[in-house]
Amino acid sequence: MGKQVRPFSVSHGDIFKIALPASIAFITEPLVGIVDIAVIGRLGDAGMLGGLELGAVTFSLVFSMAFFLRLGTAGLTAQSVGAQQDEDVIAHLLRATMLGIGLGLLLVVLSPLIQMLGVLLFAPPTMGVEKPFLQYLQIRMWSAPFVLLNFVFLGWFYGRGMAKTGMALQIGLNSINIILSIWLVYGLGLGVAGVAFGTIVAEIVIALIAAAIILKEFSGSNYLASKKLFQKILNKNDLWRLFDLSRDLMIRSAALMSAFAFFSAQMSRSGEINLAASAVLLNFMMVTAFFLDGQAQAAEFYCGKAIGANYRPAFERAWMLAAFWGLVIGFGLFIFWIAAGPLLIDFITTNEEVRMVARQYLFVAALIAFTGVIAFVMDGVMTGATMNSLIRNGMMISFAIYIIVAFIFQEFFGLLGLWLALNIFFIVRGIIFWFAVKARLDKLFPD
Repeated sequence: MGKQVRPFSVSHGDIFKIALPASIAFITEPLVGIVDIAVIGRLGDAGMLGGLELGAVTFSLVFSMAFFLRLGTAGLTAQSVGAQQDEDVIAHLLRATMLGIGLGLLLVVLSPLIQMLGVLLFAPPTMGVEKPFLQYLQIRMWSAPFVLLNFVFLGWFYGRGMAKTGMALQIGLNSINIILSIWLVYGLGLGVAGVAFGTIVAEIVIALIAAAIILKEFSGSNYLASKKLFQKILNKNDLWRLFDLSRDLMIRSAALMSAFAFFSAQMSRSGEINLAASAVLLNFMMVTAFFLDGQAQAAEFYCGKAIGANYRPAFERAWMLAAFWGLVIGFGLFIFWIAAGPLLIDFITTNEEVRMVARQYLFVAALIAFTGVIAFVMDGVMTGATMNSLIRNGMMISFAIYIIVAFIFQEFFGLLGLWLALNIFFIVRGIIFWFAVKARLDKLFPD
């Protein structure tokens, strides 16, 4: 007897019910990066600005390997929602929470080693970069347990389709971060340390608020303290599934962030001015990526729900609608960056050399808003379907192609070649994932 089918529809409105709050929420995250860059950039010190960017990239590289806590939790939760398995919905949350706390504490212990590896990886060319780089990283690492808890909580809320709750938490996190960073840098004169301390406080506050929301939702229920739940959390098959998914998503995230780390490392070796200019443009690109992640989040929820419900029409409909609106929004963002980019560059940094270099590469950086759409959407489709081995293999192939292209293009076109290679990285990723999922549809939904 085949798996039970639970039909449901997916409309344009359904996509935006998830995508719009998620986009608003996600876009506040890179806006924090832009504000941090602007706060430090307007001090006029290119070395400090470059050091902040390298510290942020190193931190992101490390924590990207734990991003499976959000992606995996959302995908597994959405499938349980589609299958109407309420007990599994809670078990996924608690299982990931325990894992997040454990990993966070481990990262705090390993902080000195991470700092040392960060210096070796990026090899900051001057003390003007190295000092703020290490200062930022040393402070930020203390936030590790709370960062990972927030990954879990946000993934769980989005996996249940609670996009407005996720939006409120994300906006709260980044608003607190922005306000504190400005006050600590300009009010107390703490420089890069102020930016790092502001982030720590914001992460702690939002983790506590999210935990309170979850506890309130289940208050009065005996299920959280039941022996049955404890046994379900420790179920060998479920634990192995989480491990399998986590391992592959960790590899996927490491490859993705390694691409950006390689890019930043190459920029750092070309001088403080190029590094600072790339910091500005990369934050523009991150705004694009996180905004488009709203479509990915919608695809993840509805595709995951379709897998749980065993209903192929909803899966394909969600996939195509997310891709269509992603392309529309991506093209609009490309036009926006071309039009508003020069003014934003001038606002973010007062250094004339940094401004000139950033304007020079604005077009090719803005182009990622369009070339990256399919890659972002397919991330959502595949994490919702928990196609972890495909995600891992496709990302590794894309990363290998990117590195080869980057070395060749940099040799012929200089820094422009690095930006072109980044565009190719997204295009290749999107193509590989699109056709790979199409080839797997019959296995995902057997007759």
